Amino acid sequence: MRQKSSAQGKRGGGCPKRSPGRPRSEQARLAILRSTLKLLGENGFSELTIEDVAAHAAVGKATVYRWWPNKAALIADAFASSTTRKLHFPDTGSVRTDMRQQMRQVIKVFRSRRGRIVSAILGAGQSDRELITAFRERFLWPRRREAYATLQRGILRGELRKDVDMDLILDSLYGPIYMRFLIRHDRLTPDFVDRLCKLVLGGARPGRQPQARRSN
Repeated sequence: MRQKSSAQGKRGGGCPKRSPGRPRSEQARLAILRSTLKLLGENGFSELTIEDVAAHAAVGKATVYRWWPNKAALIADAFASSTTRKLHFPDTGSVRTDMRQQMRQVIKVFRSRRGRIVSAILGAGQSDRELITAFRERFLWPRRREAYATLQRGILRGELRKDVDMDLILDSLYGPIYMRFLIRHDRLTPDFVDRLCKLVLGGARPGRQPQARRSN
């Protein structure tokens, strides 16, 4: 009996083989992320709904909620997934080169169509705690951890002082980028990034101790 069943399976009577390629669940997840980015770019944060995303991706609402608990998490994940490869930190052997190359990619993203999504998230996030929290946890902190590792390599190579405040360095490097992006008082250019890296990282080199405040 077992041999007969096996023979039937070979003739097509058994379970059909899964076609090659991504599983259907992964295809649905990617379709949801793409639809979120498209609708967010067209309509903005306030007009975006889970129902619209599900309809655009040709899935049910339950499928969306299977992966994301709310709209904020979905939006943050959609943006993060679209930029992860572009914003990866290289390891060239030079901390200034590593930071400069990654920061140049950041301004490329901000100046592209993705920039509208960033501004929508940051703007709506001022009054939506879920959104700004999701942006921090799903986009900002993963990049921040990569940046810590990049600076740590610079410390181990002797390019930066051992006692540097890495959070202060990163805020000093990326804060001006976000300011120019949001306030638009000046342009975001590769030259701006280069000068910023030189100023901030140059001040953190060994032997460049901060001057003590003079007493009167």
